[in-house]
Amino acid sequence: MKLGVISLGCDKATVDTEHLVAGLVGHGARVTPDLGDADVILVNTCGFIDAAKRESIEAMVEAGGYKKTGRCRAVVAVGCLVARYGDELKAELPEVDYFFGFKDLPELVPRLTRAGLLAADETAHPGVRAYLGTTPHVRYLKISEGCDHTCAFCAIPLMRGLHRSRPLEELVREAVELERAGAREINLVAQDLGHYGRDVPGGPRLPDLLGALLRGTGVPWYRCLYVYSAGITPQLVEVMAGEPRLAPYLDMPIQHATDRMLAAMRRPERADTIRAKVRWLREAVPDVALRTTVLVGFPGETDVDHHALLEFLEELQFDRVGAFAYSEQEGTRAAALPDDVPDGLKRERLSEVMELQRAISAERLERLVGREVDVLVDGPAHGDDPGVAVGRTIWQADDVDGCTHLTERGQGRGRAAPAAGSFVRAKVVETLDYDLVAEPVA
Repeated sequence: MKLGVISLGCDKATVDTEHLVAGLVGHGARVTPDLGDADVILVNTCGFIDAAKRESIEAMVEAGGYKKTGRCRAVVAVGCLVARYGDELKAELPEVDYFFGFKDLPELVPRLTRAGLLAADETAHPGVRAYLGTTPHVRYLKISEGCDHTCAFCAIPLMRGLHRSRPLEELVREAVELERAGAREINLVAQDLGHYGRDVPGGPRLPDLLGALLRGTGVPWYRCLYVYSAGITPQLVEVMAGEPRLAPYLDMPIQHATDRMLAAMRRPERADTIRAKVRWLREAVPDVALRTTVLVGFPGETDVDHHALLEFLEELQFDRVGAFAYSEQEGTRAAALPDDVPDGLKRERLSEVMELQRAISAERLERLVGREVDVLVDGPAHGDDPGVAVGRTIWQADDVDGCTHLTERGQGRGRAAPAAGSFVRAKVVETLDYDLVAEPVA
């Protein structure tokens, strides 16, 4: 069986796709990048916001079209949108042959086997995950599933259920496999990393997991993405401050800055708590890079709230900010509230946040000019890139934080560009919007 794959959504969903594909490959499937040549097309859907829902539906329809224009015999849909709207999708999308919610996934291989699309017995040993991307030195490790938070705007618990931690030993084994497959950076992901282990009385917590991963592998960089401020404990900060292989980097979503809006959003933090946590982090880990997420246009947000958010971002000087405009999600608590911020005003507020943060991020990057840093090379330069290779410093997360352009100055004109997955010592010589430019040094 030739298998085509369309994986949509976040990095956590990408990890899910890699696990599923590994199971299919183990029963004889061969992955093909050409959907027209695929016998089965697997679509991992996303249901986080309206745009993602539309993209997922379009992908399923596209996959179904290959039954007429290609050799496709079956379309399989999985993921968040299926978990949330499985019955409706079955009624509306006859081109999809199989729908599997998260609870149904153990039936994926048996169902395709009974349909004669897979071998009944394992024919290969692909490992826990099958990589489908182009930068195998950068991998993601999902440490838990689901979420216990009750944020008013978020439908994730409705799709993925309550928080469940994965066993520590299982995660270390998976990290070992990722290292053997070439991982030089592993990014820990979950809905909230700080909740790791809280569902297991007396079990290991996030600092314990980090310690086990560092001891059990030689992966040069580990990075923590998406940690609520309550999960940023003295133990976690102690590990971060004392372990050079753990990136001085945290993604700490705040969503807003006024206590009124934070309460309306059902967020666990308040403005003074966030303020104190940021100051403490920067004192404990002086080189730490902080990323956050904010939501504009939530029901009831006033101009006063919005300007307070801008002032808060100006005060705290986050290194990076991801900003989103509120969109109503069926079944959430916020869906019962009047969506009283006009779309045009949402877009205007979103633009103001991003314009302010552009200036803040540029100023934060300037502090690196003149410093020697290690750059993890992601690949050769292309297009109008001002260098011979593109990589990232330890303060730049994959895909969301900009990159570092390595010039050929300092390494000799005409020499081969450094290989993807290698580390280069370089001196930062200038900033370029959200990016850095650096010259390799001896």
